[in-house]
Amino acid sequence: MDGIHDLGGRQGYGPIDVGEPEEPFHEAWEARMLGIVRSMSRVAPWSIDWFRHVRELIEPVDYLTRPYYDQWLQTYAAMMVNSGVATVGELASGKSAAAIPGLAPPMTPDKVAAATRNTARFDRPATEPPRFTVGEAVRARIDANPGHTRLPQYVRGRRGEVTAHHGAHVFPDASAAGEERPETLYTVCFAATELWPEATAAGDRVYLDLWESYLDAA
Repeated sequence: MDGIHDLGGRQGYGPIDVGEPEEPFHEAWEARMLGIVRSMSRVAPWSIDWFRHVRELIEPVDYLTRPYYDQWLQTYAAMMVNSGVATVGELASGKSAAAIPGLAPPMTPDKVAAATRNTARFDRPATEPPRFTVGEAVRARIDANPGHTRLPQYVRGRRGEVTAHHGAHVFPDASAAGEERPETLYTVCFAATELWPEATAAGDRVYLDLWESYLDAA
């Protein structure tokens, strides 16, 4: 989906502050927000792609002006209401009006370390052979999924070259809609001069991991 969240390659938002202190949180409530999210027992089949899609639906002014973890708060609140896990009234009061069927008990402290190491994998057995080979010229598609997509606007219609093949991985566009569909994932190299007319250094390159549906033969 094209929206304000896709800021890659855009101009007009001022310089990036590369001198910002490397601190995990700006306020104590942000750490609490992350802890709440990580400890939530999911009674609904929420995927990372569904989370990203819901976050992308935040109004542009809110998206640009609210802190990062405030966006998380808005997103998870919307997901809970949408899934029937909580009502707007319960979220406003901070208290559950009734027990939630299927909700697991809170995680005990001795289980945290193991859960942290148990990261999800998104590679899957391939169901189709890859369309492109390393060294082949490709062009990013101009059209994009009207829902969630990981195809940045600034590469659409631009020519690149496949530099690596990573096998099949869960396709995020389909995953956001509740469908697990594996698709071949490639690394594609784009010359900066292909992406931005003001670029002059011939050796500058941008490397992106892109799914097969995002690409056509050049």
